[in-house]
Formats: sequence, structure tokens, C-alpha cells
Amino acid sequence: MSALAELRKLEKGGKGSKRDNRAAAWFLTPWFIGLVLITAGPMLASLVLAFTKYNLLQAPVFNGLDNIVRMFGDERLLRSLINTFLYVIISVPLQLALALALAVFLDRGVRGLSFYRSVFYLPSLLGGSVAIAVLWRTVFGTGGLVNDALAFFGIQGQGWISSPDTALATLILLNVWTFGSPMVIFLAGLRQIPTSYYEAAQVDGASRWRQFRSITMPLLSPIIFFNLVLQIIHAFQSFTQAFVVSGGTGGPADSTLVFSLYLYQRAFGSFDMGYASALAWLLVLVIGAFTALNFWLSKYWVFYDD
Repeated sequence: MSALAELRKLEKGGKGSKRDNRAAAWFLTPWFIGLVLITAGPMLASLVLAFTKYNLLQAPVFNGLDNIVRMFGDERLLRSLINTFLYVIISVPLQLALALALAVFLDRGVRGLSFYRSVFYLPSLLGGSVAIAVLWRTVFGTGGLVNDALAFFGIQGQGWISSPDTALATLILLNVWTFGSPMVIFLAGLRQIPTSYYEAAQVDGASRWRQFRSITMPLLSPIIFFNLVLQIIHAFQSFTQAFVVSGGTGGPADSTLVFSLYLYQRAFGSFDMGYASALAWLLVLVIGAFTALNFWLSKYWVFYDD
């Protein structure tokens, strides 16, 4: 009788799980509709338009691989790729290094940790906004705060935004300044490292630097890898800062023309939607290639406990 009772319970549980699955499916239906209509649908449409000539005013005309061939002779596209690669390669490591340094500092038990964590996280919330980009343009302008500070020490300032030699550097600095999000993730990762490892290292006479190099970095490497992948993807998609600082032109002399801004100019400046769609898929391929490269390289430096 006990076995029969258990079997009946399992049957009731199975029916209940089916009802739960149906309820979950109904709750997920709006998300699936949004996925098809807002994400997957437009992506497939842009893939089709990438092989057409389309300007929003006339029906798309299939042109084969013309848009792809056109990329090889596009000098502004090459310039935007160079600017974007420099932006990513320089800003992301600096941003992560600063975030990790502050996370290690805060992990030592600073008083008012919640306050400092909120203050340091604030730039990540505001860094991508138009208001901060406008403020950044003002701060690094000819009569901005940076030049005023340099003048206090008797140093002649310049128009950092208006100079092709330094305009991209100001955007890189703005991205480095938005270190709050990876810092919070680093701080959470540091809190997961057992203190017994550090206590054993101290007994063996290991210095703080040796503890950081031999304990903290290996055990934190999965978190570093996670932040690295996310911040590279985010940096490749950067648009608002370059658009606001340059006034949408990518100037001066295309020095702030990042890839997303150039794509926007082709799509909504000249309404060359077919070519812009091809550029969008080029960005997808570039991000995918960098992500795949990071995953391949991770086996050489990412350490997992298991």
C-alpha cells in the first residue's frame, strides 16, 4: 500500500509540474513575442537588407555583395575601425585595472563601505548619459575646468576636444571613469575568497604583493574574465559619448569617429540603410571574433577551483 501511495503522489506531482510548465509558458509569452518582434525580427531584416540598396524612400533592390566590396574602399570606415580598436584596447584594461585597485582597497574593511561603493558606482550609471557627455565636453573645452587647473600651476592649456591629437583620449578617459560596475563585481568576487588562504600565506611569510599575485589574482581570474568580456562588448558599442562630444560629426578630423557613430551617419545621415545594415553585421562579427578570442585565451590564464 505504501508503494501505491507513493506512486499516486508522483502522478499528482507530475500533473502539477505540467500545470506549472504551462503557467510558466504563459508568463514567458510576452517575452518571446518581444524577442521575435523587437530583436530577432529586426536582426533578420537587417541581414537581408545588408545585400540590398535601400534608402527608406524606395523599395530595397538586391545588389549582391556590393555593400561588402564597398567596405574595402571606404576610408572613413577604416578610420572608424582604427579609432574603435584604440578606444577598446586602451580604455578597457585601464578601466579594469582601476576598478580592481579600488575593489581591493574597499575590501580591506573601510568604514562607510556602502557609501563609497555607491559613490564609485555612480559614474557607471551616468557615464553613458547625454548630460555627462555634455559636461565632459565642457570640462575639456578651451575654457574648461582642466585648463583652469593647469593654469593654476602655470601650464598653458589647450582645446582637448578640438585637437585631433587628444580628442580620442578624452573619450578613453571618460570610459575609464565609468569603472563602477566592474568594481562592484570585483568587490563581490573578493568577498568570496576564503580568508584561510591569506592566513596560511601570512604564516609562511608571504608579502601582501605575493598574496595578491599568488592568491587573489588566480582565484579572481574568472571574475576578471567576465568583466573583460562585458566591457569589451560595451566599448565596441560606445556611441553617445562620441556623438555628443563631436556634435555627431566624429571630428575633429574624424579623430572621434568610432564605428557606431559612423554606422549612425550612414543610416540616418545619408539614409544608406543597405550599407548601414552591412556595417551592423560587420560589428557583430568583430565583437564575436573578440569574444571568441577571449574564450580561447582564457584557458591559459583563468583558474577555476574545480
